[in-house]
Amino acid sequence: MNSATQRVIIVGGGLAGLAAAAALAERGVGVTLLESRPRLGGRASSFQDAATGQWIDNCQHVSMGCCTNFRHFCEQTGLREFFRTEPALHFIAHDGRINEFRAGPWPAPLHLAGALARLSYLSWPDKWRLAQGLKRLARTTGPDTGESFADWLKRAGQSHNAIERFWTVVLVSALSESLDRISVPHARKVFVDAFLSHRDAWQVEIPTVPLEELYGGRLTKWLTDRGVELRLLSGAEGLDVTNDCVTGVRLKSGEVVTGGDYLVAVPYHRVMALLPDQVRQHPSLAGIAKLESAPISSVHLWFDRPVLPLPHAVFVQGLSQWAFNRTMLSGRTPPPNEPWYVQVVISASRDVTERDSDAVRDQVVRELATVWSAVATAKLTASRLVTEHRAVFSVTPGVEALRPSQQSPISNLQLAGDYTQTGWPGTMEGAVRSGSLAAENILTRRGQPARLLQPDLPVARLSRWLYGL
Repeated sequence: MNSATQRVIIVGGGLAGLAAAAALAERGVGVTLLESRPRLGGRASSFQDAATGQWIDNCQHVSMGCCTNFRHFCEQTGLREFFRTEPALHFIAHDGRINEFRAGPWPAPLHLAGALARLSYLSWPDKWRLAQGLKRLARTTGPDTGESFADWLKRAGQSHNAIERFWTVVLVSALSESLDRISVPHARKVFVDAFLSHRDAWQVEIPTVPLEELYGGRLTKWLTDRGVELRLLSGAEGLDVTNDCVTGVRLKSGEVVTGGDYLVAVPYHRVMALLPDQVRQHPSLAGIAKLESAPISSVHLWFDRPVLPLPHAVFVQGLSQWAFNRTMLSGRTPPPNEPWYVQVVISASRDVTERDSDAVRDQVVRELATVWSAVATAKLTASRLVTEHRAVFSVTPGVEALRPSQQSPISNLQLAGDYTQTGWPGTMEGAVRSGSLAAENILTRRGQPARLLQPDLPVARLSRWLYGL
């Protein structure tokens, strides 16, 4: 077998494809990665804003301490230094009061008890019911019954205030869905993995540079240094299959790229168009057509002076959900003629897509100004609303039955993407996990079995005792 037919052909340069390429290249496997766009990163990418000349991310991407596979991927490829770990979160109450959310000295799950107790926008009865709800959720195991998390919260006796000001704030940000469209197991995973299992799991990790610098610059060099052939502007039209074996990827240019193993790492709504009829109709892939998406919007704002004294803020109520002081997060002070850049994220933004962009911008600016008076007096020099319409797949009740495995019905074809069976929702962690699992299958096929999936953070002893985790 010559080197060309031994190569792994990866279709898609998002995080799933990049993670698989990195894992395979580290083990000496030849990889050719085909990406239809002029840059890598998929939904975690940047573009240059024409008005300001700055690179802006299509959506703010953050990681957490519980995302062990994404962290390993960044450490493996030299990207870890470009993430900033936040020791505290800043929750903005409905009255504008800033609540600092910081871990105490106790082990999990008590490390955040003091922070929860100090939240000004929840009453003590709310906080007591909240603690009981977290305990009940942690002990809720078993299969997905089809119940929405909104209905579960009502059965669990959670107050309206606790639902609106705590459960919704956390879950809409984490899963980009409304509570009536979130399954109970996925809600449980967010709270167990991020808040109850390990004292460092909740910490947010934010990139300090545009995603283009991470994946388009530094990661590109890391991959090419290890022999990965990166082919941008190489859109795939379909797969050629003969005798239940993929024999090539047909590009839109008419070229056919051949190899030994193939990995399709494109979003779920593009997968079926690449597969031939005999593969598309296989029962194990039927659920893909039933998956749904949720949008995320970002309002990008440039001011003529500093307006936010914090690196980030989480709004408990209002249209704005997260505000990121991108200038402060970059760790540098801009020259006098360069504006200060703030990005406001709105998850599950279906309502935003139906509104006038100027109206959305004005509301976001007003919400910022109610907390920081400098916003009202500063000059807004530029703004832009960006919506990723299919930012994540929706973790609706019953969704796990729709997600395919990485191993397709064809032995030399793998699927990767956050929508595949990873045990995680649509996150950077889920995407990297899928790429690692697909790479494991390829290595096993080649007689080079390896464990690529990283272990989760260890569960604290007290969490095991209190919640049975």
